[in-house]
Amino acid sequence: MAGHSKWSTIKRKKGALDVKRSKQFSRVLKEISVAVKEGGSGDPDANPALRNAILNAKGINLPKDNIERAIKKASGADADHFEEITFEGYGPNGIAFFIECTTDNTNRTVANIRSIFNKNEGNLGTNGSLEFLFERKGVFVIQKDAIEQDLEELELELIEEGLDSIDAEGEDEVVIYSEFTEYGKMASALEKLKIEVQSTRLERIPLNTVELPVDQAKKILQLEEKFEDDGDVQNVFHNLEITDALVEEMEE
Repeated sequence: MAGHSKWSTIKRKKGALDVKRSKQFSRVLKEISVAVKEGGSGDPDANPALRNAILNAKGINLPKDNIERAIKKASGADADHFEEITFEGYGPNGIAFFIECTTDNTNRTVANIRSIFNKNEGNLGTNGSLEFLFERKGVFVIQKDAIEQDLEELELELIEEGLDSIDAEGEDEVVIYSEFTEYGKMASALEKLKIEVQSTRLERIPLNTVELPVDQAKKILQLEEKFEDDGDVQNVFHNLEITDALVEEMEE
């Protein structure tokens, strides 16, 4: 997971500086809308999903006014209707992809995702065909300077809260993984410990990864970006092994 964590960090740093920032905003606004609808409340104190969505919005510096307007709109009668759908398929060299979308037009989204697969030596599979290759985990990204405890002590404190593992290999970030079923419990535990979380979400972690030569692996990451460029796509997961050589190449 460390390689995937490092690659995610690189993407976040690059994303904060490029034109994709507006798409980051769009995605988190959809997350807020869905959280209000599914949680049945525009009050973050009574809606944990909304609380996490707001946390993610703050993590990408979405203005407070935008967040409040999104909650108000999602709570009203004229709220946009979004549906969450997933896609599974293979990219080049047998790399498995799992794609999560939030859309107001399912037909458009299906057509777009199929087209991206077809134009990049891949193919769209049937739902459920690749889900077994991934396991869902809660992922909490925290700045190292936000943690006052010794990491070993923190790990002991969080074991009973559903801790799966801690990745502290990043220069300035610590990534905490929880069991899927204990996601809410871990979020509450970190809040009680007064540890400020930069971002959090449920991720699909590959059970096994596939290592490719750097030139072929770069094509997989380029395909990942093509999916992420689609406005309906929220998250893209794959089972490519993120090697040190690949990370160094993509950092340049």
